[in-house]
Amino acid sequence: MKVVLFCGGLGMRLRDYSDRIPKPLIDIGPRPVLWHLMSYYAHFGHKDFILCLGHGGNAIKNYFLKYDECASNDFVLSGGGHKIDLLHRDIDDWRITFVDTGLQSSIGERLRAVRAHLDGEEMFFANYADGLSSLDLGDYLEYFVERGKLASFLSVPAPHSFHIVEADADDHVIKLEAVGRSVVRINGGFFILRREVLDYIHEGEDLVLEPFDRLIDERQLLAYPYDGFWRNVDTFKDKQALEEMLYRGDTPWQVWRG
Repeated sequence: MKVVLFCGGLGMRLRDYSDRIPKPLIDIGPRPVLWHLMSYYAHFGHKDFILCLGHGGNAIKNYFLKYDECASNDFVLSGGGHKIDLLHRDIDDWRITFVDTGLQSSIGERLRAVRAHLDGEEMFFANYADGLSSLDLGDYLEYFVERGKLASFLSVPAPHSFHIVEADADDHVIKLEAVGRSVVRINGGFFILRREVLDYIHEGEDLVLEPFDRLIDERQLLAYPYDGFWRNVDTFKDKQALEEMLYRGDTPWQVWRG
């Protein structure tokens, strides 16, 4: 199955950082979050990627055009530094299609822009390209196929440290609860979509607003509950937290490491 990755957003919450590089190229250790996510899909056998580019698109192209396998693989150096024998490779069996989908486009518009590259596909994966998970993609795909619906996304516990406030008519607080401890769940991305979903997206629309409302009305949209590891890279604090996990050797999203 093909994997559509939305790589063109401005990353406003990481503005100081993403002014210099696009959000998907923010490093988690020696490799960007985009590489971690693509490695995740490749582990499950899905290695045909479509990158929907926009802001920072040239930087993403150049990253792969100048890709250095030595950065994350063991190798043997000999011949006075003239010969390199890689012991492992990352991306030599990946197929990556780079598509300029506009600087200001919504997710829905970006998906419409790559429609021709999805010809012949019964279904495909799609992702915001800013989140990582330990989700078993095989189990998730099996669930989706068995249900026979048109679209699905991960439903994950709200991860933020804000507090939900309930107050009475006199503005006295009657309940204060951390979002992360509440029953509130959010759209965690990691979409599986049948190609028919493209017909639900009209010109100028986002994916999770009007098109998903149409799918909801027809009971064609699933929310796959997942309480395992999931984290998006939405702020600089998120980046730091993932890097701290990486340096501790605690990397549940790196399913390819066994």
